[in-house]
Amino acid sequence: MTFTTRPTLRGTFGMVASTHWLASQSAMSVLERGGNAFDAAVCGAFVLHVVEPHLNGPGGEVPAIVATADDHIPKVLCGQGPAPAGATIAHFRDLGLDLIPGSGLLAATIPGAVDAWLLLLRDHGTWRLRDVLEPAIGYARAGHPLAAGVPRAISQVQQLFLEHWPTSAALWLPNGEPPKPHALFANPTYADTLERLVTEAEAAESGREAQIEAARNVWRQGFVAEAIDAFCRKAFRDSSGRDHSGVLTGHDLATWSANWELATTMEWHGLTIAKTGPWGQGPVLLQALAILDALGDVTDLDLTSERGVHFVTEAVKLAMADRDAWYGDVLDSALPALLSRTYASRRASLIGALASDELRPGSPQGRAPKLPQAYERYRASSWSRGERIGPAGRSGDTEQASRTTAGLGEPTVSPSGLVSGDTCHIDVVDRWGNMISATPSGGWLQSSPTIPELGFCLGTRAQMFWLEEGLPSSLAPGRRPRTTLSPTLVMDAGRPVLACGSPGGDQQDQWQLLFLLRHFLGGMSLQEAIDAPAWHTSNLLSSFYPREMQPRSLIAEDRLGEDVLTGLQRRGHIVTRSGPWTLGRLCAVARDPETGVVSAGANPRTMQNYAVGR
Repeated sequence: MTFTTRPTLRGTFGMVASTHWLASQSAMSVLERGGNAFDAAVCGAFVLHVVEPHLNGPGGEVPAIVATADDHIPKVLCGQGPAPAGATIAHFRDLGLDLIPGSGLLAATIPGAVDAWLLLLRDHGTWRLRDVLEPAIGYARAGHPLAAGVPRAISQVQQLFLEHWPTSAALWLPNGEPPKPHALFANPTYADTLERLVTEAEAAESGREAQIEAARNVWRQGFVAEAIDAFCRKAFRDSSGRDHSGVLTGHDLATWSANWELATTMEWHGLTIAKTGPWGQGPVLLQALAILDALGDVTDLDLTSERGVHFVTEAVKLAMADRDAWYGDVLDSALPALLSRTYASRRASLIGALASDELRPGSPQGRAPKLPQAYERYRASSWSRGERIGPAGRSGDTEQASRTTAGLGEPTVSPSGLVSGDTCHIDVVDRWGNMISATPSGGWLQSSPTIPELGFCLGTRAQMFWLEEGLPSSLAPGRRPRTTLSPTLVMDAGRPVLACGSPGGDQQDQWQLLFLLRHFLGGMSLQEAIDAPAWHTSNLLSSFYPREMQPRSLIAEDRLGEDVLTGLQRRGHIVTRSGPWTLGRLCAVARDPETGVVSAGANPRTMQNYAVGR
C-alpha cells in the first residue's frame, strides 16, 4: 500500500473538497440537511470569501463546470466579468502605461463571482438565499480563526496599506499591525453587506427563485453597485508606482450578468474531459493530453522518470505557447483546429531529447500566430542562464518593489516555489450524481483597496489583457480577459465521474495534467495522485504583471529524486528545487456511476485544503 498524507475518502452520501476546511464543512452541512451539490457549493463559496480573503473575494470572479443528475451535458458557469466600457487601450496609453497594473482600481473587471453563484443557486439549487448565506454571514460577523496565510499576505503590503490604502489599513491592520495567525477575526461590514442583500431581496419578492433574482438585481443595480461606482472615482496607488482612479462604473455592473455556456470537451481514453472556452486557459490541458497521446503510448510514460518529466514539460510548453498566441475572448477562435488530432501530431513532432527555450506557437489551418510585440525582444535576449525576463527586460527587484509599494497582482507561486497567496477551489458531488468543479479567485485583499461601505475590494483580472491591438487577448470593452482559472469535469459514457481543480495561476493546468495522468492512466487513488511529486515550467508568457518569462525553467519538488533532477539538467532544463512539499494545490471529488460510491481527496501541502464526506 502506498503511503499518503491522508486517506482517499470514500462513501455513498456526498463529498466536498475545497481549499479551506471551514468551507468544506459548511458545504457538507448543507448536504447533511438535504441540500444538493449546488446548494452546498454556493454555501462553501461564500464562506471562502470570508475565510480566504487573500485568495478570493466577492469582488472577484469564478468559472465553474457543472453536470446535473438530470442533464449530464457539462455546462460552464461563467462568472468572469468583462472589461468595463471605459477600459480602452487608448485610455491606458494616455496614462503613459504599457502594461495594465497588477494592482489597484485600473485593473478591475466587472465583479462576476456573486452574480454567478446566485445564478447557479437559482437555476440548480433548492435552498433559499438566506439559508445558504447563513454560515458566511456568521463567520463574517462573529469572526473565524485566521488561516496563517492571511496575516502573511497582509504583512507583505503593510507599508502600502498604511501609506496609500487607508481603507484597507482600517480593516486589515488593527492597531497598525497585521492580525496574528489563528486570531479570531471578524468583518462585520461585509456581514452587513450580505445581510442587507438578503433583506432587500426578501422585501422585494416571496418565492425562492424570485428572491434570488432580486438579490442579483440589488447587487448589480442597488447599494453595492452605487458604492463601487463612487469608490472607483477615487485614486489609489497601484503597481505602476502612481495613483490612478478606476474606470468601472455602476452602469457596467447593471448591464452585465453571469451566464451559462457549453463546455469545451475532448475525448480521451474513453473519457470526456470538459473545460471552459478559450477565454480561460483550460483548453491547454486538452492540448497537452492530445500532444502526449500523439507521442506514442502515453500509458507507458513513467511520471517518476527523467523521460516522463521531460516529455510532459515539453508538451506543456507547446500548449502554453498556443495559449499565448491564440486564446482569448474572440468569436473567430482557432480552438477547434488546436484540438484536432492532426494538429497534435504536428506539435508532438517538435519535441526532442533536449529542453527547448523557445516560445513555439503553432499555425492551425495555416494561420500565422501573433505574439505580443513586447516579447519579440526575447529572441534577442541571452536567456541561457534562465533569468526571469519581462517586457521591460530582466526583472531585477520588480516583484519585491511591487509588493512593498504598490500591492500584489496575482498572489501565486513564484519560480522558486514560494507561495505568497493563490486562488481557491471547491468540488462537490452529492448522492444523486450532481457534480461541480469551481475555481473562485480575484478580489484579493492585498491587490486592491477595500471599499469601506462594503467590506471587500475589487478584482484585478484586467491585468491579463495586452495593451496592443490585434491579439486575441487585447484589451477591449466587453471582452473577458484570458484567465488562468481552470476547473475540470470528467465524464464517462455521459455521466460525471470526477471534478477537480487547483489554484496556482499559470500552473493550474500543469498540475491537473499530472493528476489526471496518474489517476486515470496510472491507477492511483485520488489522494495518491494529489500527493505525488509535482513540477511545472515558467517557459511561457506569465499571465500576471509584470508579465515575465523564465526560459527552460523547471520548478520541481525534491521528492522527484536527485538522479531524475540531475538527468533533467543534462537535457538542458534549468531546474529549481523547490522543496519536498511545495507544488500542487489540487482538490478532487469522484463518483462511480455504477455503484454510487463517492470519493474525495485534497492537497496536504498548504495544510489548509480539506476533503469531507460520508
